[in-house]
Amino acid sequence: MNPSTAEAVARHDAASRAIRVVLVDDHKLFRTGVRAELDEAGSGVVEVVGEAPDAPSAVAVIAQVRPEVVLLDVHLPGGGGIEVLRRCLARGGSGSGGAGVGQAPDTRFLALSVSDTAEDVIGVIRAGARGYVTKSISGADLVDAIRRVADGDAVFSPKLAGFVLDAFSGAAPAPASVDEELDRLTAREREVLRLIARGYAYKEIARELVISIKTVETHVSSVLRKLQLSNRYELSRWANDRRL
Repeated sequence: MNPSTAEAVARHDAASRAIRVVLVDDHKLFRTGVRAELDEAGSGVVEVVGEAPDAPSAVAVIAQVRPEVVLLDVHLPGGGGIEVLRRCLARGGSGSGGAGVGQAPDTRFLALSVSDTAEDVIGVIRAGARGYVTKSISGADLVDAIRRVADGDAVFSPKLAGFVLDAFSGAAPAPASVDEELDRLTAREREVLRLIARGYAYKEIARELVISIKTVETHVSSVLRKLQLSNRYELSRWANDRRL
């Protein structure tokens, strides 16, 4: 076989292989749903080779299996998606200090989150993600996004691309000052709060976050207690005053 023929065969084999993907999300039910969607919409195109529920285990799995694409939730136990990016994209090995695990040259990160705030989008893109899509995306569109990111493209849900353009053109607003009340809330409580501010009913929040209605109620009660508010209407007004 001459060199040109060998190169052509290698390119064909690479193109015909499924894109190896790792799912990182703290909800097992959601990961199961994404895996099912990818199996149905991306059969032969995408292969899920690993999963992780938090930042530390995500770093370990990514280092072990070296996927082409990582589907990465923004809000995770153990440091969040930015911590995963920071450690995986760090140059050199982890060493005794745990500074970073290094990264396979072709691994790319696609954020997949319920959050569509400019802060979250810009944060993970600055940290090194190649794209950002929301969890309302269809299975077919997610497969297409994975394929494009694997090919080196940057992919965003339509509404989110403007955040990135503004940020890197210098037009993004200055970071908000520290909000001590907001900082009391967990990442999940903030997600629930943002959806309440947008007028979602508890049932809709449960479906969006892939949790039970009872869990939504528990989060709302916790947020009300931490913010010393009386009901969801005061909560919605509080969130809207802060443009959440």
